[in-house]
Amino acid sequence: MTPAVFLQALRDWRRRPDDALLHLLFAALLIASAAMLVQDFGQLRKAQAALSAPVPGLETPPAAPLGPAREGGPEAPAADDALNAPMTFDLQSDGRLAATGTIAPGTATLFAAEVEKRGSYVKTVVLRSPGGSVQDALAMGRLIRAKGFATEVPTGAYCASSCPLVFSGGTERRVGKKAALGVHQVYGAAVPAGTAPPDGMAQAQRVSAECQRYLRDMGVDLEVWLRAMETPKDKLFYFTPEEMARLKLTTPALVPLANPAAAPVPPRG
Repeated sequence: MTPAVFLQALRDWRRRPDDALLHLLFAALLIASAAMLVQDFGQLRKAQAALSAPVPGLETPPAAPLGPAREGGPEAPAADDALNAPMTFDLQSDGRLAATGTIAPGTATLFAAEVEKRGSYVKTVVLRSPGGSVQDALAMGRLIRAKGFATEVPTGAYCASSCPLVFSGGTERRVGKKAALGVHQVYGAAVPAGTAPPDGMAQAQRVSAECQRYLRDMGVDLEVWLRAMETPKDKLFYFTPEEMARLKLTTPALVPLANPAAAPVPPRG
């Protein structure tokens, strides 16, 4: 309340006490409303900052395949513009569902809808992806395992970052010749200017624990995740075919049994 308004209120009080009291109450209400608006605006800014803050596992894959993190390992494949677009699904012959492109937030929902629509025809999910949202990759992998689908990275294809998590969901997992399967550290998007970063360490630890638990459930050696955590985000640890087999990223080739009736019953889980 300005001094002039206060003096005018005192003069009004002498002449019309009731009107002056109403004026004072109205002014007090205006001041209280303004204070509440300032407080609400501050809370809104904090909420916006939280929404725009980085969340580990929601990284945007680079425009081109990353280089190898070690000498003597598999080389990165050639760039492919189709990998940079949001992931699409195409049902091909022999029950092969091609999943090509970046795993964006919401891709797992689209994948579930595709499986719901075509699930009875799908036998194998064929992956070509630079990765993306870890949470979506985990959800896709768990759905693949629940449906009993196989997974495949075809000859010369690229499956990196969070894509190997999807690949690990296959009941059978196959990688073609000169295909690139690589992992690196989980990271988030850049923090907008003027916003406070969240507790990134706690979030990264939660994501890491979730990924390790997932790989264990899928029957994959946890050394895969160790390789991811020790590899900088601007490189990829590309696995050799021998490492994929040793770490159970790929499954052994099935050999037809001479007496199918004598086949052992596989354990549940």
